[in-house]
Amino acid sequence: MSLIRSGAIAGFSALVSRYEVNPVDLLTRVGLSSAQLRDPNNYIAYSQVARLLELAAESCGQMLFGLLLAQRQTSTVLGDIALGWSQQPTMQAAIDKASQQLYLHVRGLELQQRIEGDMLRFEFAFMVGSHRGIQQLIQLSYGHLCNFIDELVGAESRELQLSLHQSAGEQDLVSLLPRYASRLLFGAADNFIKVPLRWGARKPHVDTALLAEHFRLYVSNLEQSYPDSVSDRIKSVLGRLLRSGDCSVTRVAAVLDLQPRVLQKRLAAQGMTYSSLLRETRQQIAEQYLANNAMSVTELALNLGYAEVAVFSRHFKQWTGLSPRQWQRQRQKNTSYNR
Repeated sequence: MSLIRSGAIAGFSALVSRYEVNPVDLLTRVGLSSAQLRDPNNYIAYSQVARLLELAAESCGQMLFGLLLAQRQTSTVLGDIALGWSQQPTMQAAIDKASQQLYLHVRGLELQQRIEGDMLRFEFAFMVGSHRGIQQLIQLSYGHLCNFIDELVGAESRELQLSLHQSAGEQDLVSLLPRYASRLLFGAADNFIKVPLRWGARKPHVDTALLAEHFRLYVSNLEQSYPDSVSDRIKSVLGRLLRSGDCSVTRVAAVLDLQPRVLQKRLAAQGMTYSSLLRETRQQIAEQYLANNAMSVTELALNLGYAEVAVFSRHFKQWTGLSPRQWQRQRQKNTSYNR
């Protein structure tokens, strides 16, 4: 099934309400609930999101609903992995990393790129359908990419070209979509974004204020959730960082606003080490996904920060005495027996 993180439609309810439409009613009509949107890391069906956006556009009488929603967002809707993308050495490396790890945010969408003269062209390949169409999903996706590139550049550059196949109708785009209007073209042959090829060598801009606020809120929530256990806080951070491939003690300590040595001393006081906690976290997450048959072993390995499936399988066997597939079959057998 094609899935997407619910964070992708952050601000949906507020935008719909501005048009005096009940967001709960729209969510219910496509089989979703408000509770599913509370945690931005919840995965929901991609096709449901496509139907929801089309239904919202119709109900609100706004054919540019997807762009309007994207306009209200930042790249944080892409999740923690986007923070890692922005810290690559060049913009090209950031885009390449985003293309490689996009599946961690959405499954059913691919980002393709090619050089056209002195421009670099980005185009999405959608592997999702809806009887209502996916025009709003297209708008939202290209809006997200535009936002991400803008943040890498550090400004809303007019050199970026956003072209959409659909028509805009008779609307004042400058007042409706001030974030995109000056570089937006409707009625194009295809949907795509183009940026100057020379941008690829640039060092990405990092919004330190945005990063600081993001982690401040996260650490505050961790301290409230786990007031007496630094190990539980670390496991929570690891659960979010594993997908990015950067789960070093230095990175985790930075998220918790601690020095690595201080973090390790606090763990030692609890009779633990960072490496043992990393192993325990990986094992718990692996067993959870395997028990629910939520993804393939290959996908699971990548989600746990392994570059090679063979390395993950070897580690898992060291932890449990079984390979991932053997463990999964044994779990299914035990579950069937206990029913």
